Amino acid sequence: MATLDRVNAKDFDRAGSAGPAPHARDHLDLRADPVELTAALIDIPSVSRDEARIADAVEAALRDVAATIPEGMPAVTVERIGDNVVARTHRGLPQRAILAGHLDTVPIADNVPSTRGVDAEGQDTIFGCGAVDMKSGDACYLHAFATLAGSPALKRDLTLIMYVCEEIAGEFNGLGHLADSHPHLLEGDVALLGEPSGNVIEAGCQGSIRVKVTAHGTRAHSARAWLGDNAAHRLTGVLSRVAAYSAGTARIDGLTYREGMQVVHIQSGVATNTVPDEAWAYVNYRFAPHRDTDEAIAHLMGVLAIDDPLVDVEIEDVSPGAAPGLDRAAAAELVAIAGGVAKPKYGWTDVSRFAALGIPAVNFGPGDPAYCHKRDEQIPVDMITELFDDLLRYLTTAPADDGRNATAPASS
Repeated sequence: MATLDRVNAKDFDRAGSAGPAPHARDHLDLRADPVELTAALIDIPSVSRDEARIADAVEAALRDVAATIPEGMPAVTVERIGDNVVARTHRGLPQRAILAGHLDTVPIADNVPSTRGVDAEGQDTIFGCGAVDMKSGDACYLHAFATLAGSPALKRDLTLIMYVCEEIAGEFNGLGHLADSHPHLLEGDVALLGEPSGNVIEAGCQGSIRVKVTAHGTRAHSARAWLGDNAAHRLTGVLSRVAAYSAGTARIDGLTYREGMQVVHIQSGVATNTVPDEAWAYVNYRFAPHRDTDEAIAHLMGVLAIDDPLVDVEIEDVSPGAAPGLDRAAAAELVAIAGGVAKPKYGWTDVSRFAALGIPAVNFGPGDPAYCHKRDEQIPVDMITELFDDLLRYLTTAPADDGRNATAPASS
């Protein structure tokens, strides 16, 4: 059974010198049931930028796994880079699968430690911060690595990446830092990200661009409006063009991605009796992964069609999409094992970071994403065991010889 044991003992700091532990050491048994491991992970608080404690526990547990690899089998390596933890097998198998998950959660809402009970449908359920996003996915991936790292049944080499700061600004994202500083650790034939997907493959992801459109005018009292120039009125052309925009679709690897362009925030003026001298609107464009970022920016600018010298546009955020890559056998075989159905991912996730390296990547984790970040965040126990069983079948099934030209899966 996975437990959260407290050991009152001296610890060592990162340099190796003796010193008191900042907290009691947390013990994780990665070979235990993934359901119990889920609860144990929830019981270690790990709000973004405060993941050292859970990283310590995960690192120690993976080093325990590495120490028990059978004699004569290639060693398992474990690396700690900041509070990101990476473990790899080195069997020389035909393919390498990456199992990635983030260790951080949103701020706790009186929902740690975990509890176990029944949900509204009477299902055996674990409740707690991170239950869905994404400690149940982490538990499945950690347990799979621990189970197979020393097993002859493993048919694909494994890279396990447990990273930090996914829930906050991208500049802090641990996977992004690893991609920049240690890109060789992200090399593989397929990447699985344990984000909640309801145990269904969600392939690729759409890209996102956010721009700020600002109009400038001249302030005046609204009783003498002819003395001013209404900046809000200057925005109306842009607003009407975005409102009239007809979003397109793109069919990629058997999946249909639906684009969208929306005004998401708008503001003008300083008082209700004053002609505003400045008005601005944020526009968010979600684009299908058949476009690269340059094409998407050009398309967005074409829709905005700004030709007024008193209206300017600033690009504030660009996140590339990720093609599903389901024409690659390594990904298509996973879809087949997981029920033969894949869905497009409309939101943006870290699969994009793998796609940028040419690696097909999918979201595959237990749980209903509608419960992400909620006070009553919850994961039915059966979803954990079902996903783990599919994952185990995939990793112990011999891969096809050819990594491309697989038959596209059904979509839903």
